[in-house]
Amino acid sequence: MEEFALEGHDYIELCDLLKVVGLCASGGEAKQRIAAGQARVDGAVELRKRCKIRRGQTVEFAGERIAVV
Repeated sequence: MEEFALEGHDYIELCDLLKVVGLCASGGEAKQRIAAGQARVDGAVELRKRCKIRRGQTVEFAGERIAVV
């Protein structure tokens, strides 16, 4: 499991998180894959591209898990 630190921010949008950690090459790719139901937040499929991900949440995508701290 990989950790992502928010560092001074309250949240990061799901599409931005996938791009920043390198699981998607672009924001557009991230948005398409989220819309296709490929992302899970805290175990549930998340279809909102701009879902606010906050500390303590876990994102699963493409076989990877990201813990937001």
